[in-house]
Amino acid sequence: MPELPEVEVVRRGLERWVSGRTVDAVEVLHPRAIRRHTAGAADFAARLKGLRFGAACRRGKYLWIPVTGGGPAAQTAAEGIGPMIAPSVTHGLAVLAHLGMSGQLLVQPQDAPDEKHLRVRIRFADAVDTELRFVDQRTFGGLSLHDTVPGAADHLPDVIAHIARDPLDPAFDDAAFHDALRRRRTTVKRALLDQSLISGVGNIYADEALWRARLHYDRPTATFTRPRTAELLGHIRDVMNAALAVGGTSFDSLYVNVNGESGYFERSLDAYGREDEPCRRCGTPMRRRPWMNRSSYFCPRCQRPPRPTRLG
Repeated sequence: MPELPEVEVVRRGLERWVSGRTVDAVEVLHPRAIRRHTAGAADFAARLKGLRFGAACRRGKYLWIPVTGGGPAAQTAAEGIGPMIAPSVTHGLAVLAHLGMSGQLLVQPQDAPDEKHLRVRIRFADAVDTELRFVDQRTFGGLSLHDTVPGAADHLPDVIAHIARDPLDPAFDDAAFHDALRRRRTTVKRALLDQSLISGVGNIYADEALWRARLHYDRPTATFTRPRTAELLGHIRDVMNAALAVGGTSFDSLYVNVNGESGYFERSLDAYGREDEPCRRCGTPMRRRPWMNRSSYFCPRCQRPPRPTRLG
């Protein structure tokens, strides 16, 4: 599943190619792609028509685009059917996108052949040569339209208000994260994947950051000091910024940016996917262990497991 760097690469592409465009028409080709929009496909398409996309935003693994403009009400008013509404009205709405396991948001020429797993097509009134396509082979991702949190400067959709800020967010509070980490009374990798504690960190980048910090994935969070937490956050940010610089991590053709290009951070991974290969730091063969229906990759020498604690 795409993690923060991959989603941020897509967000940047949307900001460049889609932000500021006015929706002319929406075509939903598979209802599962908008299943989180409970009013259905026809409502999703009708409510988006005539709206203007704002700047694409991200929190953790979630993308959204605030929408403003007249929408259907202004459209009918212009045709003399209903009351006039100023086209600059802010609706307090946002299009939320979650890529799931295989979702892709692609900016394509209108005359480009349809992708095999094309689910939603959005055409623009002011960019007749290009369109935005949501392609999803496994249909775990989707698009939906939601109210935004009142007063939120980033127009955060209310359905993801519980998602914590991510470590690349300037408003991320390191001290508060440390205090919450200590209170959570769990193990460090479980904490890093808890999106209500810190968002955007998934299995790949958790393993990479823990390897860099020389921490075992089962290290109890209650043992963390402030300097150790600060060091771990530094490694998380470093590995994510390094992945961003090369377009994220692509293990197959399912993750691409809006232009259909793959990322190259897979070539720089130090831990994830390197079972039995030598640790880049000490040469010890890397190990893989089953972990919460996933796998954890680590160096048994550099990342020693915590000592068992006595109960009672």
